[in-house]
Amino acid sequence: MPLTKKQKDSIKEKLYTVLRNKFRDYKPETTSMPFHTRLLGKDRMALYSFIQSLNTNFGTSIFEPLAVELGKDRFKIIDKQVAAKDIITSEAQIVIQNIMDDLRSANKSPNKDEEIKLIKKVCKIGEAKKIKPTKIDIYIEDYNNNIYLIDLKTAKPNKGEFKDFKRTLLEWAAVSLYYNSDNNVHTMIGIPYNPYEPKPYERWTIAGMLDLEKELKVAEDLWNFIGGDNVYNDILLCFEEVGLDMRKEIDEYFYNFLHKDNK
Repeated sequence: MPLTKKQKDSIKEKLYTVLRNKFRDYKPETTSMPFHTRLLGKDRMALYSFIQSLNTNFGTSIFEPLAVELGKDRFKIIDKQVAAKDIITSEAQIVIQNIMDDLRSANKSPNKDEEIKLIKKVCKIGEAKKIKPTKIDIYIEDYNNNIYLIDLKTAKPNKGEFKDFKRTLLEWAAVSLYYNSDNNVHTMIGIPYNPYEPKPYERWTIAGMLDLEKELKVAEDLWNFIGGDNVYNDILLCFEEVGLDMRKEIDEYFYNFLHKDNK
């Protein structure tokens, strides 16, 4: 189902606001890069610095609110930056450690359904311990007793990071099941776009750690899951329309920014 006009207008308004707030508050890095600046020009370096700064909070300022907007009429609950439950049992911790050890040593391949079954068996057995899991970037409950906990990540995570990602997903499942073992808990990594497009997302660092079918949603799969079939291209079109509409404003901002800096 394509996006409604109301959804498109809401997405575009959010983009206008984020960019204009960024223009207002932006302070460039003070790091001197004399070789780069002389080779590429001060204007290009200023734009590069701005893009890098925008990237640091693109997830929280754009992608997370976008997800909530897209999913609010489709799901029972959808929210961003939700605190995870904080109680896990000692037996669940042991099971999680065993899963991680098997994956690191390649004794087993990732199988999320089997891993959840193992955790569910012990989710209320042993000493109850309080932990501090990372916040859930996107929290979803549907109308069929399913809970989806999504951790949004950059398009090209490093190899070592996937071990931490996997442990987070398993811990989220364990703490959620401790409070309600009847829920169907789905924990996954969401990557907003595919940097290898039109080729499939084939980040080699994922191999052996994530169940690609159950624990990873990239680009179209992520946004169509949240917003409905075929919304991905509509989202891209919203971004394009805002970019075209603000092109003069963006050009003037950088011209004035550099001119002011040279006074």
